Amino acid sequence: MEKPRHNARVYWKQNLRYLILLLAIWFLVSFGAGILFKEELNTIKIGGFGLGFWFAQQGAIYVFVLLIFIYVRLMNKLDKKYGYNDED
Repeated sequence: MEKPRHNARVYWKQNLRYLILLLAIWFLVSFGAGILFKEELNTIKIGGFGLGFWFAQQGAIYVFVLLIFIYVRLMNKLDKKYGYNDED
């Protein structure tokens, strides 16, 4: 079944919004917390290490994995909304 062209454009536009938002969050966490705000965050200690160091070493990776799961959930909802899911 062919999908209407208008729905495909709206679907893709929403997909790009999700991507931009999630990548912006990841950028802020990885670059912002790990590099730009490192000194301020290092005043907070986790396991003897500064929070800025923690974000630079592993926090950004955890956030990235979490964002992948969030993206999958958002896309599943978007697929159902526009009829692109294979479960029908």
